[in-house]
Amino acid sequence: VYSGSYICVNRGAVLEVGGGGYINHGASVDCFQSISIGKNTIISKNVTLRDSDNHSINGNTQISAPIVIGDNVWIGMNVTVLKGVTIGDGAVIGANSVVTRDIPAGCVAAGNPCRVLKEGIVWN
Repeated sequence: VYSGSYICVNRGAVLEVGGGGYINHGASVDCFQSISIGKNTIISKNVTLRDSDNHSINGNTQISAPIVIGDNVWIGMNVTVLKGVTIGDGAVIGANSVVTRDIPAGCVAAGNPCRVLKEGIVWN
């Protein structure tokens, strides 16, 4: 975890981070329930991971939901990953994306909202 990052794990929440990767400068991780980051995963500068809305919106009772980020994932600069998202192994998330739904393994995804642009990729 590089300098300038903010990591908050609230009471009763679980943050799991696999080895071999890194969380770059300026990242913000707000864990209210569960965030899991796989092995060899790169989280670029100014990425936000947030597994909670913190407030009920229009009566929604699911305020928090786990974030699961697979192994060997590359999350580009300024990306926001929101509650309930799973990002599959080997995926690449393009810079400035907002991830609001699951992203499958081995693909490039980008945008706001984030969507799959290319499948069957391998990166190292």
